[in-house]
Amino acid sequence: MLDWAQIFDRFERGSMLYHGFQWLSYSVPFFSVFHSVLLRTLLGLGTGFVLSLLGGAWFIKESARFRSQVREDTPQSHQAKNDTPTMGGLFVLGSVFATTFLWCDLTRPEVWIFMGCLAGYGAIGFWDDIMKIRFKKGIKEKHKFLAQILVGLLVTVLWYLVLTPSTEISIPLVPSLQLSLGLLLIPWATYILIGTSNAVNLTDGLDGLAIGSLLANYGTFAVICYLSGSYVYAQQLSIPYVHTSEIALIGGILVGASLGFLWYNAYPAQVFMGDVGSLALGSGLALMALMARQELLLAITGGVFVAETVSVMLQVASYKFLKRRLFKMAPIHHHFELAGWPETHITTRFGIITGLLCIIALSTLIAR
Repeated sequence: MLDWAQIFDRFERGSMLYHGFQWLSYSVPFFSVFHSVLLRTLLGLGTGFVLSLLGGAWFIKESARFRSQVREDTPQSHQAKNDTPTMGGLFVLGSVFATTFLWCDLTRPEVWIFMGCLAGYGAIGFWDDIMKIRFKKGIKEKHKFLAQILVGLLVTVLWYLVLTPSTEISIPLVPSLQLSLGLLLIPWATYILIGTSNAVNLTDGLDGLAIGSLLANYGTFAVICYLSGSYVYAQQLSIPYVHTSEIALIGGILVGASLGFLWYNAYPAQVFMGDVGSLALGSGLALMALMARQELLLAITGGVFVAETVSVMLQVASYKFLKRRLFKMAPIHHHFELAGWPETHITTRFGIITGLLCIIALSTLIAR
């Protein structure tokens, strides 16, 4: 006889599918396979892709109110992209949240902290996008930066207090060398969240560029989180053993949802992700690296994001102090555009570079 009280109790404490299959496995052992993190990651990837694909089709059809105006400080060829729907990050995040509630173990606090991070940075981006659409001008930079600091601090303090993570930074290739930060982990993690989210935002300037680089990074850190969440693999690789199995699953979900977005964002783009997407998805990547205690690897896998950010900093410094520009235009993808590279070539080549960098980052774990 079915114990409905037990069923509802399990659904209340966790995701419907995860705990539903757990209950069914008591009577039918076959359903126990759905508790495998690897299987749920693959199912989450597929579910995220389908929901993102369906959500994207609906969003583009109904997005008359979310038309973008391309900034004037971009190559002239970009003016042809005016009135392309923006804020596509909304349907990406929607598919991520929905899939997470289906496949993740919602009794794990790290899942809620991760979702809160995506929601917080997504809200900042949504605020900025709405202001740009309604008033042709986003929120003031200082207000935007302050909001990012506040959300970042909230996320990192919760992570520190609830999950009590290791405060040691893992140095690539040197497992015996670790730097303990103590309470400084909070401002350090906040800096990583803000820096990565803004780096992804700067990279989001060509069709498929930012999301293509994010895809490879999500896949890489999903693997790293899976290895870190396994005591056996963590010991073999001499990496920190942390509870990141469910974060690996969310990484797979992010890969699927991002693939669905890329379907519509590939050149010529039918929709842009907007700040609501770039800030949220960038912060999610940063938090994956932080939770796995492998944030320094992010400087390798995210080499394209680093290059885009550094190019802007160098351009500003050069013009301020030397009164001349180092690049034809910054971020650096615009420099290559003005140098005559077709947009598709830039996106493809940057994607190849990101893929190679991700392989190098994974290789450092094996080399340890």
